[in-house]
Amino acid sequence: MKVYDELVARGLIAQVTDETEIREMIDNGKATFYIGFDPTADSLHVGHFMALCLMKRLQMAGNRPIALIGGGTAMIGDPSGRTDMRSMMTQETIQHNCECFKKQMERFIEFGEGKAMMVNNADWLLKLNYVDFIREIGGCFSVNNMLRAECFKQRMEKGLSFLEFNYMPMQSYDFYYLFQHYGCNMQFGGNDQWSNMLGGTELIRKKLGKDAHAMTITLLLNAEGKKMGKTAKGAVWLDPNKTSPFDFYQYWRNVEDADVMKCIRMLTFLPLEQIDAMAEWKDAQLNVAKEILAYELTKLVHGQEEADKAQAAAKALFAGGGDDANMPTTSIPADKLTDGMIGILNLMVACGLAASNKEARRLVEQGGVFVDDEKVPAPTFTVTEEQLKAGVKIRKGKKVFHKAVLAE
Repeated sequence: MKVYDELVARGLIAQVTDETEIREMIDNGKATFYIGFDPTADSLHVGHFMALCLMKRLQMAGNRPIALIGGGTAMIGDPSGRTDMRSMMTQETIQHNCECFKKQMERFIEFGEGKAMMVNNADWLLKLNYVDFIREIGGCFSVNNMLRAECFKQRMEKGLSFLEFNYMPMQSYDFYYLFQHYGCNMQFGGNDQWSNMLGGTELIRKKLGKDAHAMTITLLLNAEGKKMGKTAKGAVWLDPNKTSPFDFYQYWRNVEDADVMKCIRMLTFLPLEQIDAMAEWKDAQLNVAKEILAYELTKLVHGQEEADKAQAAAKALFAGGGDDANMPTTSIPADKLTDGMIGILNLMVACGLAASNKEARRLVEQGGVFVDDEKVPAPTFTVTEEQLKAGVKIRKGKKVFHKAVLAE
């Protein structure tokens, strides 16, 4: 199966502008393509996962990825999928986040001469003179068409600021700039980016002629993928210091039954023949499929050793075993204790099992918190210094495990 056909078979492609040309370029390793990442945090999360996997697939087939870090567009904020404005970030914060992104991306794609590139649109956008910028590209955009764009619809309900209105021309300019300076002839993005991406394609063709090779593809679930990263604790990060490999494994182990095969098909690098053979799995077999999904993705992000540990820890815990060596662990400083004890609410917050004492109290009152396999009877429950020295196993609900120990 050729590369483009495999992308279709895996359910990765939703819309294209020039399918025949795109197919020929991808199949023959002629695509220099970019995917943009706005550095709104200091770690990528699972909402970025599909884009990273796609970049890896296409690089393996001889195509050249450009990872575009939106250091410039982040100064404005993408209105797509938003009902309110994004918070403004300082340039120092944006630069720090960009550096963190690059380190994480290097686990997926290979950077270097003739290989993948990483560029930051702050390098050209922040140097633009606004009047010159508008004179150069303003005539290529219809305000009527922009207001009909999907990316602006939700913001129109509360009021779209002129600041955000500039986002589409700026993202379009990125493709125009990359086409001229790096030979970038293709862009990828989620369904929520379709209008912005079309803007870039049209800008190139209007400025450089209809024969300019500028093409657009959207990923079927990338917009939905942004929702993948949300759990009760917050986002599921690729940074092991923010989401441990065990918690990352557990996130994928606990996907809905209806989504497991879709995730395996889209996100893993298992052969399609093997995946097709799993397509009819039901009931208990779906749990096996979830373990395969969790292991493969944890291995991809954190390496085989961490994936092995996470899998072993999960199997030991859910089999009722006592092996908690690989369980996520938080060291509790002695100064967090009062009279040799710490309350369960404070302990849960310290371990990241609840965002606040209020949330922890609600979980306890609902009967969903266990300490060393015993249900916590009340929010006033305490854990002693001696227990922490031995290590305390905390369970939230049926599937979230954590260990608390006294810091040395």
